[in-house]
Amino acid sequence: MRFGIILLLLIALCSVAGSVIPQGRDIITYAEAYPRFHGVLLLLGLDDIFSGWFFVLLMGLLALNLTLCSLIRIRSVVRAGRSLLPSIAYRSNTAALDAGEAAQVKEYLRSIGCKEHRYGETSVYSKNLIGRYGSFITHLSILLVLIFGAAGLYLPQVSDRDCLPGESVIMPDGTEIGVHSFYIENESGQLDFTSELTLRLPDGRSKSGSIRVSYPMALGPYKVYQQNYGTAGKIRVSNLENNGSDDFIMNETSFLSLDGVDGLWYIDLYPNYYKGPDGSINPVVTYGRFENPVYHVQLDEGGESSQSFALPGDSVTIGPLRYSFETPVEYPGLRIKYTPPIVNALLFFSFALMIAGLYMTFFMQPVLVKVDDSGYAVGGGKSEGISLDLRALLNDGKREEKP
Repeated sequence: MRFGIILLLLIALCSVAGSVIPQGRDIITYAEAYPRFHGVLLLLGLDDIFSGWFFVLLMGLLALNLTLCSLIRIRSVVRAGRSLLPSIAYRSNTAALDAGEAAQVKEYLRSIGCKEHRYGETSVYSKNLIGRYGSFITHLSILLVLIFGAAGLYLPQVSDRDCLPGESVIMPDGTEIGVHSFYIENESGQLDFTSELTLRLPDGRSKSGSIRVSYPMALGPYKVYQQNYGTAGKIRVSNLENNGSDDFIMNETSFLSLDGVDGLWYIDLYPNYYKGPDGSINPVVTYGRFENPVYHVQLDEGGESSQSFALPGDSVTIGPLRYSFETPVEYPGLRIKYTPPIVNALLFFSFALMIAGLYMTFFMQPVLVKVDDSGYAVGGGKSEGISLDLRALLNDGKREEKP
């Protein structure tokens, strides 16, 4: 028992650390958040506690402890339960009764829901015998919580998906996750990283709302987290011949062309830049928001290629197409976690079983009373309370009213 308590305390400490320290982030995240000891944090595996060998070992030891300390004793508990009634039937009386008092005691015991068992001329009244199994059921439920909790931790399928505002992510089972908008800062200018989205399941259930870091959205077997964010270029391509236009959101190298020969290559987007003495644009890689974004492109026209940089608001014309560089679009990186429904159902069952076991342990203590024409004896978890009730009944000539 002491070893089990120590294991529970260590698991609780790991759980607190896993809740306080962000899990599964990039190294740069920990370097910025914990500049002085991020190296030690990563060395100890505190960035992924629940998958670390230390936490898995603690869980395994606790499961083994519960099995050895409780579950293997079920046979002895059952055998003891079978011999419980006969053992009290032959117990010596602790109080004398005449025939009238014996009948009065029997009537009282029947009135409070006790069941009568006959052993010759002796009656044994019992109540809440199932309470003897409360401790076993509680320990069994804890073990099941560990097993199904581990299944809920390690069995889910996790995928990281980028989704541009106005678009949707479609999962293999048909679940649709649509992003309506995304913003990094709230109205007061503080970093917030919030996505407004709708999660729609194949059975028609849906949920709309916002997600932020550490505040995911859950529906059915899915849970959607705000994992990271990115910035994509936006280029408007206009056809000068027919006045048609299209907007293209670019987050990877792509070629925009009408004939497949002349056109514009989108190469990259940089968050900042500085101008050299000759006025040339020099891109700079920084972290955080794209304060002064600059487009890196390549122009192909007439068999010649040239690379250049463009700022939002600039435009370039190649043949009949004009390419206008718009303000870049920020988009969220979503972490989508799918947990098989049976795992959650079994986990809820385990918690319900735990509540039942605790209730049986503390509120269903067995009551046993042996009664014959010469006297009675009381046993069980509520022996003191029943003894007081019976003495009051016999002394006052009436039983006490139970609340």
